[in-house]
Amino acid sequence: MASSSAAPTSRGEGSFNLMACLKEIPILKGNNYTEWRKKIEFSFVCGEVDWVLTTPQPQAPQKPVRADGDDDAAWQQKERDYAPLELAYTLENKQWTTANKKCMALVKNTIEPAILGSIAECDSVSEYLDKIRNQFTGSSKIYATQLFKQLATERYNGGGTGIRDHIMRMYNLAAQLKPMDLELKPGHIMHLVFASLPKEFDTFVVNYNMQPEQWDIEKMIAMCVQEEDRLRSSHGGLLHYVKDNRKKIANPSFKARGKAPMQQNHQKPLTVDKDQCLHCKKKGHFKKDCPDWLKSIMAKRGIPFDEDYAKKRKMR
Repeated sequence: MASSSAAPTSRGEGSFNLMACLKEIPILKGNNYTEWRKKIEFSFVCGEVDWVLTTPQPQAPQKPVRADGDDDAAWQQKERDYAPLELAYTLENKQWTTANKKCMALVKNTIEPAILGSIAECDSVSEYLDKIRNQFTGSSKIYATQLFKQLATERYNGGGTGIRDHIMRMYNLAAQLKPMDLELKPGHIMHLVFASLPKEFDTFVVNYNMQPEQWDIEKMIAMCVQEEDRLRSSHGGLLHYVKDNRKKIANPSFKARGKAPMQQNHQKPLTVDKDQCLHCKKKGHFKKDCPDWLKSIMAKRGIPFDEDYAKKRKMR
């Protein structure tokens, strides 16, 4: 039997907050399950009825049975012992039933009628939410694949507001897997973050892997911010990250050095006389009549060279 301390003692303010959150919950249509579930759970917290999701319905205590050997005094003592148990059960069960009824009404009023008719009735809202989640497993798989792909390919390039924003974004992506029963452990998320850092953080990551201590998200952010500040300070505040994980430091003289070789390699165009051969550079014939050029061409093609034919060609 659940303890009465698990449930809130005041119901008025919780009911008001629950109704106030109703308009903030989107209608469940089919492609917005994750957002819908997040708003539903938030409403339960505001209405102080979230305990009903984890607390089973109280079970009635077993009634006493008068044994053959019990006298009147013994039987009356059993009845006195049973009375407070029965009273506690009555109060707890009424409180649980009321909270469960409100949560069930809230959930059903935020589901599209076509989807609502396909969900089997349940006694508890927690079981009802499980059935809804099972119906959206297919679409959740596609969304989960996209999240995993994004986590695996995420890379930090120094943009945004810095490495703190990058780490918080990755943890937020991982948190979206929780409603789909695909929650990643903190250690797994931490290694994904390390894998997304540029090459400049390799030594930092190696030092962490050599330590037996397991960081939480707060310490990880603090240490990564400190390491980035150290790297930036060691490079005069001009540290940049690029896609190929190489750092590029701005240098005002880089462009000037790059233009110098192009100016030095510039050559004047070659000038030749009108009757000068472009192959042997001799005057008196053109390249097409040059014996040396004809000989080299025919040799490449495996044709024997005829000097008499070359002379006859030249005299034409």
